[in-house]
Amino acid sequence: MQTNNSPLARIIILVPLYLLGVFTTSIFAQDDLEQLNLVLDIEELYEPVASQQIHGETAVSLLEELQTKHYSEINIDDNFSSAAFDSYLDTLDGSHLYFLKSDVDELSVYRYTLDDSLKAGSVEPGFEIYNRYYKRVLERLIYAINRIETNIPEMDFTLDESISIDREDAPYANTVEELDEIWRLRLKNSVLSLRLTDDTNEEIEEKLSKRYRNQLSQILKTNERDIFQTYLSTVAKAVDPHTAYFSPRDSENFNMGLSLSLQGIGAQLTSEDEYTKVVELIKGGPAERGAELKAGDRIIAIGQGVDGDLQDVVGMRLDDVVSQIRGEKGTVVRLNVIPADAITESSATVVSITRDTVKLEDQSAKKEVIELSYSGQDYKIGVIDLPTFYFDFEAASRGEEDFKSSTRDVRNLLEELKEEEVDAVVVDLRNNGGGSLSEANQLVGLFIETGATVQIRYSGIRNGFTRPFGDNDPEVAYDGPLAVLVNRTSASASEIFAGAIQDYQRGVVLGGQTFGKGTVQEIIPMDYGQVKLTRSKFYRISGASTQHRGVIPDITFPDFYDAYEDIGESSLDGALPWDTVRPVEYRTYNSIQTMLPELQNLHDERAKTSPDFIYLLGQIERTRALREKETFSLNELVVKQEREDSRREEFDAENMRRALKGIPLEEWKEDAEEGSTEFTDEETILVDNEEEEEEEGDPLILESARILADFISLS
Repeated sequence: MQTNNSPLARIIILVPLYLLGVFTTSIFAQDDLEQLNLVLDIEELYEPVASQQIHGETAVSLLEELQTKHYSEINIDDNFSSAAFDSYLDTLDGSHLYFLKSDVDELSVYRYTLDDSLKAGSVEPGFEIYNRYYKRVLERLIYAINRIETNIPEMDFTLDESISIDREDAPYANTVEELDEIWRLRLKNSVLSLRLTDDTNEEIEEKLSKRYRNQLSQILKTNERDIFQTYLSTVAKAVDPHTAYFSPRDSENFNMGLSLSLQGIGAQLTSEDEYTKVVELIKGGPAERGAELKAGDRIIAIGQGVDGDLQDVVGMRLDDVVSQIRGEKGTVVRLNVIPADAITESSATVVSITRDTVKLEDQSAKKEVIELSYSGQDYKIGVIDLPTFYFDFEAASRGEEDFKSSTRDVRNLLEELKEEEVDAVVVDLRNNGGGSLSEANQLVGLFIETGATVQIRYSGIRNGFTRPFGDNDPEVAYDGPLAVLVNRTSASASEIFAGAIQDYQRGVVLGGQTFGKGTVQEIIPMDYGQVKLTRSKFYRISGASTQHRGVIPDITFPDFYDAYEDIGESSLDGALPWDTVRPVEYRTYNSIQTMLPELQNLHDERAKTSPDFIYLLGQIERTRALREKETFSLNELVVKQEREDSRREEFDAENMRRALKGIPLEEWKEDAEEGSTEFTDEETILVDNEEEEEEEGDPLILESARILADFISLS
């Protein structure tokens, strides 16, 4: 992390939720579980948690930081209180599985008074709301344990019952009986998921009983620090989704996550409902290199070593899950995960990852040259893959001359590509979540002479001052045809680079709409913990903000993330809006805008018959349809048939792609025992697919190369 005091240095482009690092701990003791076997009475287990004086004092300090240092003008009033109240309930019970409607009605007395309590240095309403939630969770877990341990043999999976998948907009249950019915179906779904993996009733009871007893053991460890962190962080997020409060313990985890030299798997995690969800894989980290774990996967169990028992972590606290995954370099951790595009545990797979150190070297820019025969001519296209905008601040501050820098590395790669006499260059920023702003600024400078690259608008105490930053070095490292490839997870610094290249018409921007994170956060220490708050916003040299809308490509490619509506700044509640400032003076380098209609037409003609584009569009639609399902059947035969139909649809789509490309088809074979279907000679197929992928190349890179060939021809 950059440590000097320049405006660029203090900017944090993208901050991880949890980047897995260096410790392991035991999550629960056997004595805890044995004690729970004896006591499953709510009156025996429930004890309200009280706040401490330091909590109220910190709340007052937090409000002061928000009002004096946040980018937006913050009014701590009834509107703020109402937003914080709703956000707090959503944080605690977003799926409406615990609170009764009567609970919410009673607690609504605080809807318009949280602001007054916080100003007075009181967090008691937050604790009272949490304590009600705490009691309801205990009641639900006791219900789940009793039902799992007594009712599995009675469950009838021939009935035409179903479960609602997404309950965010569902009403709160009016009665305990209504809530029991919701949970009866949830538990039946959990049992069915394990039945589909061929577990016996006894095995299912053992697994689920242990899961819910573990959850009960965990929730009973709730303390005042947990409640205070949850409440004050929710208050901070009522301002905007990137503003957050961290208690001293959470500050330690957060600051650890900002380091790029960690012994772990290199992944960012968050909690979603009862699951631990993978938000992002760190480029160059063990998980990303292994290519098995994916963003969006949900972790349901963790095993230590190559043969350690898988311990269920559904419903476990995030920091405890993180502690289990962290470990020493060279050791193995096994994760049982539900894939991002799956719904139930029946699709779960086990991923083995060897822990390692995530270093800047692993995230370095890389190049390749692809040769393309197109329209009767041969082309050599250089591709630079830049996973993040990195800069080794510590090495630079020590005066080392060979410190790592994305700009320095890309400059060297461009020199190598010019020596190889490439006809054009693609800068691949897909999945690049950002990094150093100064690096993004300097990287634009490799492709232009001089000029602004980004504008930053400061508010609050700076009273709306807007300042441009740019490149003052007239040297150009590469002046040939250029394309920038982005997707929905290209964020922050990536958006600054792509936006500047597009505004200057220095190159053509291809791919999917970018993330839309155009805000800048800073970490501010407090007497008790720290606050991360939004201090400023990014604007392109054209005056348009990158916030909320991101960068819209000149030519759009199918983006698998299009199937996910919950990815991108626009999906975040309370995200700051898109707006504009005055543009700076700049000149354009090419006439790309006038050439775009013809480039678009040529691309469209290819895309219509491209096997890869047709397959990708179909894959997006299949995933979108699955995610848009509102209910999930609890009839075992129906579920099996739906799974088979889904597998067959995917199989047929892949074979259609192969047929169009002249690649040998896969074979479909019925399994005699189960009546299910599977690929024949699976090991051979996997090997063939690896060879095929290497031979075919990335279809989006290849299409980018063809567009550059069109650009050269039209020029």
